[in-house]
Amino acid sequence: MKTVWLGTFAAVLLTAGVAQASAELAQKNNCTACHQVEMKVVGPALKDVAAKYAGVDGAADQLAAKIKNGSSGVWGNIPMPPNVNVSDDDAKALAEWILSLK
Repeated sequence: MKTVWLGTFAAVLLTAGVAQASAELAQKNNCTACHQVEMKVVGPALKDVAAKYAGVDGAADQLAAKIKNGSSGVWGNIPMPPNVNVSDDDAKALAEWILSLK
């Protein structure tokens, strides 16, 4: 029983650490200038993005490409500019974090 509890506790801490690191990555890459987790700012709420792409095959790769290359017309008239300074690994990590938001 003690081992199960410790394993669960470790998993929770790891998940919280990954979420915190991804939120910091979003802030570092200036995503939070236009996006918030819970509410629309300039761009859609990140939870709305997660809901739109839930269950879509290849969603993480699609979102990572949109983060890197920008996008327009998906969420309205305001385009998302390309983020050329975001590394491929960071774009993928951000996309996976966004998709994990519920």
